[in-house]
Amino acid sequence: MKFKRSERLIDITHFLLERPHELVPLTFFAERYGSAKSSISEDLAIIKETFEQRGIGNLQTVPGASGGVKYITKVNRNDAKKMVSELITHLGNADRLLPGGYLYLTDLLGNPSLMNKVGRLLASAYAEKEIDVIMTVATKGIPIANAIASHLNVPVVIVRRDSKVTEGSTVSINYVSGSSKRIQTMVLSKRSLKEGSKVLIVDDFMKAGGTVNGMKNLLEEFSATVSGMAVLVESENVDERLVDDYISLTKLTDVNEKEKSITVSEGNYFTSDTTFLS
Repeated sequence: MKFKRSERLIDITHFLLERPHELVPLTFFAERYGSAKSSISEDLAIIKETFEQRGIGNLQTVPGASGGVKYITKVNRNDAKKMVSELITHLGNADRLLPGGYLYLTDLLGNPSLMNKVGRLLASAYAEKEIDVIMTVATKGIPIANAIASHLNVPVVIVRRDSKVTEGSTVSINYVSGSSKRIQTMVLSKRSLKEGSKVLIVDDFMKAGGTVNGMKNLLEEFSATVSGMAVLVESENVDERLVDDYISLTKLTDVNEKEKSITVSEGNYFTSDTTFLS
């Protein structure tokens, strides 16, 4: 069956968007549509230009017999600013204020459209990093981790506070909570993470960074390495930060429980080494 160019463009676009970071040989598309490789190359050039103009991402071409094309999620700076501004508006609602200066995040974490934007932002920041898996702690970090994973096309592993029989044999460590200074436990199934994996650590809210630091220590038990650390919200008013070299989308700069006011600003996302679509 012969496809029209318009049909090919739609189908190729859909195919690539569903498979970010997956290398697809040009011969696959040529055989799929019964078209010459030169025609497929022209189609991909059109898609590449449109993706970049619309701030969707870019297409990377890998030359050679084993080469092909892959879609990489990226955002431009203006779109990223709008997304972070939307987050700040949501987070700055005074109704979110909880005792201890924490924010109620459950409704945001359960919003698929908003989480998709968060996933795009953080996946774009780490698009050039070598990442095998995303790690987070149950439960509130899971929606963020899944959102990023959908754009990086990698699996998610979930660290738990206690061992479950359904996890099989596990590795556990004790760590010190950065804010409360209490000893807590982290548990991860031995089957969930291959030795030597390159891991992106994700958390929803970071005060001093004890939880993120605990995950870093847990990775040492698997001879795994940290490719990056990303958080949705970081707290500014912390005496000592236990981790550095992380990316945050937003920053909780001031909380007044008496007046029930919340001040939220941009995190370090735009001052990190994140690269944007031009």
